[in-house]
Amino acid sequence: MSLKIVRAARSDSALLQNLFQLYTHDFSEFWAGSARGELEADGRYTDYPLTPFFERASWSAWLLKSGEAPAGFALINDAAHSGLPTRRSMAEFFVVRKHRGQGAGRAAAQALIADEPGGWEIAVARANTGALTFWRKVAATCAAGPVEELDIASPDWNGPVLRFAAR
Repeated sequence: MSLKIVRAARSDSALLQNLFQLYTHDFSEFWAGSARGELEADGRYTDYPLTPFFERASWSAWLLKSGEAPAGFALINDAAHSGLPTRRSMAEFFVVRKHRGQGAGRAAAQALIADEPGGWEIAVARANTGALTFWRKVAATCAAGPVEELDIASPDWNGPVLRFAAR
């Protein structure tokens, strides 16, 4: 099983926001006991700020597709959670549940990283232990050398940050 990777255009914003509803729903379990991740009065989560991914030269949005059906997304930027310089950062990454556990998400992540050689950073929320396992495997496959894992606990980020140079 493989997922097709397609660069998203601004005209794909509504589709991306719909996928973000699924992503936020999945992620909201990590926010239990906090005000974060509550549904709005209309039953939707707050929209994600996508505009910079279409306006900044070093930022990009990608759709993952199974055939023609949406199956996920990736957002890539150059913002580092570690505070250290990096060329690229996996800002957000999501695969719908139907397509998880088959290796397609890992292959898509590896392809996106391979397309942008150089310094990468992937920050993983502390409570998202499944994602950390996933990203450790991806980083180990993509890295041209060692993968550094920082443990960040600050007001801006709480969780491990993987840093490596992609081949």
